[in-house]
Parts: sequence; C-alpha cells; structure tokens
Amino acid sequence: MSDAAYIHTVSPGAPGGTLAFAFHGTGGDERQLVPLVRDLLPEATIVAPRGDVSEHGAARFFRRKAEGIYDMADLARATVRMAGFVEAEIAGRAPARVVGLGYSNGANILASLIFARRALFDAAVLMHPLIAWEPDPGPVRSRVLITAGERDPICPPALTRQLAGWFEAQGATTETLWHPGGHGIEPVELSAAGRFLAG
Repeated sequence: MSDAAYIHTVSPGAPGGTLAFAFHGTGGDERQLVPLVRDLLPEATIVAPRGDVSEHGAARFFRRKAEGIYDMADLARATVRMAGFVEAEIAGRAPARVVGLGYSNGANILASLIFARRALFDAAVLMHPLIAWEPDPGPVRSRVLITAGERDPICPPALTRQLAGWFEAQGATTETLWHPGGHGIEPVELSAAGRFLAG
C-alpha cells in the first residue's frame, strides 16, 4: 500500500479492522515485534518498517551522537519520512482504527510521530522510550501507554515521568506501567499492552 519508502513487512489481518504499526528497537528489524503484536492483536493487519539508519550495522530509525543525545536534524528527517509512510498505509487500507507499538528506538520514533502528527494514531504503546527534549505543546488525541523499568540504564525514570506528564498536559489519556527491571521487555508489559490495546 505504501511507496516502499522503508523496507517493511505486512502481516495481513481482517480487512477494515485494526491497523497496527510495529517499530523495532536498535539492532532489530521489521520482524522483531510482529509476533508480539500478533499475540496482542490477533485480528490486526500489522505493518512493520525497518529503520533506514545503520549504527555500526545496527538498524535504527534516526541517528544519534551518543546515548541519549540525538541528531535532531536527522530525527526531523526521519519523522517526516515515517509520517509519509504511515499516512500512505492508512490511506490505502481505510482501517477502523490505527495503533502503534514501539520499543526503545522504535518507541522514540513513534513518540516523535505523535508529536508531529497529532491525529495519526488512536492508541500507542511506548515501551522504554527516551525522549530527551521538550516537545512543542498542543492537543494529543491518542491514548498512550508508557512502559518502563525502574532500573533501566538507558532510559532514566525521571525522563519517563516527564514524558508521561507531557502527554497528560496535552489532554492525552495516559497510562504508565513500571516494572522493577531494566531495559528488556517483561511479561507484565505485554499483559498491560494487551489490556490497553483491547480497551
């Protein structure tokens, strides 16, 4: 349905139903999260793009200068390009609702899409996002679930709380799920995501 601006995979679901976008973490690919999303949304059509940036061979969606220090110009480029990809998929499929799930770097590009295109997603699951800048204010209609580890060495809890507070301040229905671990995806996150996306 899209112009193949990204290498991507499509896992078909019920026509006219939920369209789910899956955004992998650093070093993942377009297959990384599809089984997870399929378990959460058995009837959904799943579209999963591969990041178009290589960091020492690891795929990412945008460049960074160091851990937690992003190349903001490249993030802006990636956000515009990904928005076009997502919009083309939505236009071609006419879904009943659009949801996104991203992990780590994938959560960051998903969040950036929400900041830039406030009406793209009906719901979004951000797993271990690291948003190290203050987005511009403005209403957000998406429902948002943020999941995070209390001992995550990559995503400081203070920034996670700041992001949740930002979404709440923009009027987004926002939930936050914490677990006592680190940067990995834990079963409790999957359970919370399943409940959230079914709601």
